[in-house]
Amino acid sequence: MGTKGGWTARIAEAGMPALTIVLFVLAWEMLVWLRGIPPIYLPAPSSIAVYLWRMIADGTMAYHLGITLLRIFAGFLLAALTGILLGVLMGMSRFLARIADPWIAALYPLPKISLIPLLIIWLGTGEAYKIVISAVTAFFPIVISTYAGIGQVDRGLMKAAKDLGADRRQIQLKVVIPAAIPSILAGLQLGMGVTIILVVAAEMIGGSSEGGMGYLLISAGQVMDTEKVFASLVVLAVAGGAIIKLQQWTDRKVAPWVAHHDDR
Repeated sequence: MGTKGGWTARIAEAGMPALTIVLFVLAWEMLVWLRGIPPIYLPAPSSIAVYLWRMIADGTMAYHLGITLLRIFAGFLLAALTGILLGVLMGMSRFLARIADPWIAALYPLPKISLIPLLIIWLGTGEAYKIVISAVTAFFPIVISTYAGIGQVDRGLMKAAKDLGADRRQIQLKVVIPAAIPSILAGLQLGMGVTIILVVAAEMIGGSSEGGMGYLLISAGQVMDTEKVFASLVVLAVAGGAIIKLQQWTDRKVAPWVAHHDDR
């Protein structure tokens, strides 16, 4: 009986998120129908679904989403490589940390969206501008989390490795960096989240015919095509959620000891 009750509770827990989404969509549909809200202000989910299907069928959605994802991952990869490298070097060199820390402390709180006008002046509205804003946005959470993770490594572990005959390089590669992985992964997740936001914003502000989800949103909004705006937002939400879940799955494979609480 206990086992059956446990399975029932697990099934109910797993199905609860989907159930809340279904109930929300139904309530939304009923509200629009009962109140007679014009589609230009709030379209019904059924109408949004029709527009979404049309955009998927004619390839419009795949085209714009693909462009945005390429920009996100290109900038994020650049930020991950440079951010982790600098964070590790800062954690291992007090001299470098003293030089870099004031710059990071000053630039990190700066709203990255405020850099867009400057980047447009320097780089134009092409691919370089969108990839750079993506990289700059993700860079700071990654380097800060990596630096913090290196600095919080248990000194007892380092001393034990040294007592066992490990040299400085072996301690850094086999003790310090593995112990800092939880912080590094947290920085990567945070960096991915903010770079998605800024890439779409960059596409909207520097909107051109080069495509992307931001361009699709702003072009639909300009002609008050509300159904297309909502369809684009739904796709962005699903894509963003999928990216974060994929990142969490990858984290569990790379460092299964980090995310053990997710398996409860």
